[in-house]
Amino acid sequence: MNTESNERRVLTSEKFAVDLVPVTLNDGRVVDKHRITHPGAVIILPVLDDGRVVMIRNFRYSVGRELWELPAGTLEVGEDPALCAGRELIEEAGYEASSIEPISAFFTMPGLCTERMHAYVARGLTHVGQALEENEHIEVEIVTMDDALAMIRDGRIEDGKTIATLLMHHVYG
Repeated sequence: MNTESNERRVLTSEKFAVDLVPVTLNDGRVVDKHRITHPGAVIILPVLDDGRVVMIRNFRYSVGRELWELPAGTLEVGEDPALCAGRELIEEAGYEASSIEPISAFFTMPGLCTERMHAYVARGLTHVGQALEENEHIEVEIVTMDDALAMIRDGRIEDGKTIATLLMHHVYG
């Protein structure tokens, strides 16, 4: 399957764009596929000195309810992901980190979207207070790592990026 070069932008929004991409199938037919073009994002696993994890409860209008998550945010075009991670950690969780180290990076929805999520672990945390954007309503919760893993098992954590990051950290340290 090949993608053709004559893509067409059909929507531009503040955080992403939607392109119509002609794709040549194995049998030679050309079909149009939608692709969300996204600048990328970060997710941060904030670990306190005692090993507990700083999580957030975030209302997500797209699913109509509050989700348990790790702090995360969209990259500005050209922004260093580690700097974005530090900014988003303060904004959403209210903590500043003395160290932010990469865990991994992964595509969130490769069948539809170009978003690449950069996962970090943040340590040496100092509480500085949240700096939420006006449209955000986020509550900070501190849980043990064992509780976070149990929340994955029993379905309380449903956010894919949070599940992936917690499990990668648990498995690979």
